Amino acid sequence: MKTPFDEKPRKPGLIASLRASFLTGLVVIAPVGLTIWLIWTLFGWVDSFVLPLVPSRFNPEEYIGINLHGFGVLFFLGFTIVVGWVAKGLIGRSLIRFGESLVDRTPVVRSIYSGIKQIAETVFAQSERSFEKACMVEYPRKGIWAIGFISTKAKGEIALQGPAEGGLVSVFVPTTPNPTSGFLLYFPAQDVVELDMSIEDAAKLVISAGLVYPPDRAGAKPDVAQVRKAS
Repeated sequence: MKTPFDEKPRKPGLIASLRASFLTGLVVIAPVGLTIWLIWTLFGWVDSFVLPLVPSRFNPEEYIGINLHGFGVLFFLGFTIVVGWVAKGLIGRSLIRFGESLVDRTPVVRSIYSGIKQIAETVFAQSERSFEKACMVEYPRKGIWAIGFISTKAKGEIALQGPAEGGLVSVFVPTTPNPTSGFLLYFPAQDVVELDMSIEDAAKLVISAGLVYPPDRAGAKPDVAQVRKAS
């Protein structure tokens, strides 16, 4: 007796084939087109703010008669690099401290400035506060594994009060599909399984709800038994 599974699947018709090809092409074209459009729009937005501030003698449009899209971005990048270089010096640090001391005396301005400064330092600052490695931890209970990001080893009172002999490790366990929210958890160092994948690949894995794996690790299962020490 034949079952529905024994029947050969029907070949798609011309309309279905064209529809599938169109959707496949759309998947390829849409990210490229949107990326180019967003970058072009961003360049135009930056130019509209920066170019009016550039002296006319430095603007190439005055000499060639053509509006070079993106020149404002280049000028902004160069200006920002110079400001950062000066800020690293002794005179720059002194000027920043003096300016911040004046801001701290202004009630409304200091609240706005401190908030924006914290956001900027979190997003742009390159320091030891960035995540070190991606990892796997048993959370929310034994036997269930979650992707996490190793911050640093526990320090100060957390390290002193921690019961683990090998020390505690601070791990940020993100939520799906928004990895900017999550939980800061402290695990014994022997319970944290470090992964070879990069931070970016682990973030993609979290955002995609487990659908996007790193190319070189696709389909591979970590041998937890070999890398995890017995607790």
